[in-house]
Amino acid sequence: MAELNGAPVTSEALQALALINYGHFTSMRVQDQQVRGFSHHIDRLANDCQLLFNTSLDRERVREFVRHAVREERGAFVVRVTIFDPALELGHPTSSAEPSVLITTRPAMPLPPSPIRVQTVSYRRDLPEVKHVGLLGPVWHRRQVQMHGYDDALFIDNASFVSEGATWNIGFFDGERVIWPNAEVLPGVTMRLLNQVHDNTITAPVNIRDVPVMQAAFATNTTIGVRAISAIDRIKLTDNHPIFETLRKEYEEIPPEQL
Repeated sequence: MAELNGAPVTSEALQALALINYGHFTSMRVQDQQVRGFSHHIDRLANDCQLLFNTSLDRERVREFVRHAVREERGAFVVRVTIFDPALELGHPTSSAEPSVLITTRPAMPLPPSPIRVQTVSYRRDLPEVKHVGLLGPVWHRRQVQMHGYDDALFIDNASFVSEGATWNIGFFDGERVIWPNAEVLPGVTMRLLNQVHDNTITAPVNIRDVPVMQAAFATNTTIGVRAISAIDRIKLTDNHPIFETLRKEYEEIPPEQL
């Protein structure tokens, strides 16, 4: 399913997105026409639109496009809302600023997902605070680590401080507190929600040297919820720590919002 501004999308309308690749998006796991943190996702779109296109985004208009596109969908699925300008020109990207709203859907994976093994790579996304469509770097690194037998890439800086995964946030548990790395990352909606409902939570620098003393590590985003990380490089971690079920329960108890 794909709709652009509430109507079936044409290939011509997608040329700018495919060829110039300038825009931003958010993805949401929908369950029975409800989304946890839906208003946070809309806020993200509005904030990123102001930054990338220097124009305001009509939040209610976006909501209506989402409702219209998925009105007949049932059960669990993932909806992606992409904001881009079909008239954008590569040579003159300031000549147009009329972003359109593309709605697409895909199946949702069963929850909870299986644990993953990740490999660290030195990398920082462009504009890490924005969920933009420029995914070459993250996907390239994901491809490289999968070719080495890992499931996904975990980004670190030149001093080996942890930031984020390819398309997810990472959290650690030291036996008392959930620790989110104090780094330039995309502030994920799932991470924000967990930060609100889990009492003993801090943000602090996390170096790879700190990982062996951690009791657990996990990935979060809207499609996976809380996913155990069983290894970082050659450092093995437990994939059945009670903190995983605690966080999943706290997350599931957050009242979802109606589309």
